[in-house]
Amino acid sequence: MKNRVTELFNIQYPIIQAGMIWNSGWRLASAVSNTGGLGLLGAGSMYPEVLREHILKCKNATAKPFGVNVPMLYPDIDKIIDIIIEEGVKIVFTSAGNPKKYTSKLKENGITVVHVVSSVKFALKAQEAGVDAVVAEGFEAGGHNGREETTTFTLIPMVKEQLRIPLIAAGGIATGRGMLAAIVLGADGVQVGSRFVASEEASSHRAFKQMVVDAKEGDTQLTLKELAPVRMLKNKFFESVLQLYTTNPTKEDLIKHLGRARAKRGMFEGDLEEGELEIGQIAGLIHDIKPAAQILTDMVAEFEKAKKEVINL
Repeated sequence: MKNRVTELFNIQYPIIQAGMIWNSGWRLASAVSNTGGLGLLGAGSMYPEVLREHILKCKNATAKPFGVNVPMLYPDIDKIIDIIIEEGVKIVFTSAGNPKKYTSKLKENGITVVHVVSSVKFALKAQEAGVDAVVAEGFEAGGHNGREETTTFTLIPMVKEQLRIPLIAAGGIATGRGMLAAIVLGADGVQVGSRFVASEEASSHRAFKQMVVDAKEGDTQLTLKELAPVRMLKNKFFESVLQLYTTNPTKEDLIKHLGRARAKRGMFEGDLEEGELEIGQIAGLIHDIKPAAQILTDMVAEFEKAKKEVINL
């Protein structure tokens, strides 16, 4: 399965495991890379030296390419970038910030750079900044999301129409059929998050994984748009946010209510009541927890089967 994405990353399948906070440690990243996809470490929930530890362990666990996802709002971003360069990581996905800030430095050190966007406007800005590829992420995605509320099915062809560099689709993709749909719409590959949360190797708490499996249609919602829009499972904390909105809260009220380490509390520590449980709408289509290698191989098999069915129409 060769195309611009597999050639860019030197991987077998154009499937990238998203670098999700509290989920994407070295076990998950190495398992995906060893199976022919591209595994990403989620630096957003790691102190600099913790990231270094995960990079070293990932190197020991796989000889295949892997990368690091770096949210650019991270407070120790300069240290994170330096560690990535020092440890010889060759692929970096940046998000939540201006791609111009670090792209040149990373590329000068032989690193392939991909930036995550939620609109055509920001896809073109990322291309102008010199990135090697773009991830266009639709409104369906879990975690922090774009303010445009453009769905993946709409976003991908609009970005494809104007973009020259490789395009990776994200948001609401957890199956081989979803992958085929994204590629038909113009994507060169897919980035998969929520499906890999419900994997044996994900570093998140088992109780959170099970809640993802148990989720049904409509069990997630985007909220806290005044801070940074985030899609999460509806739980006691989510309901308290809705209740707060009835009082016409200020931005400061929302920040105070959110508090610190709410995502860690929910996804990593397993507090299903008071934690922030970030996941995508596609959770309603995830029915089991299984090894990352099986998730990837099942996606590829379903993709090939669906492609033959479409050809025979």
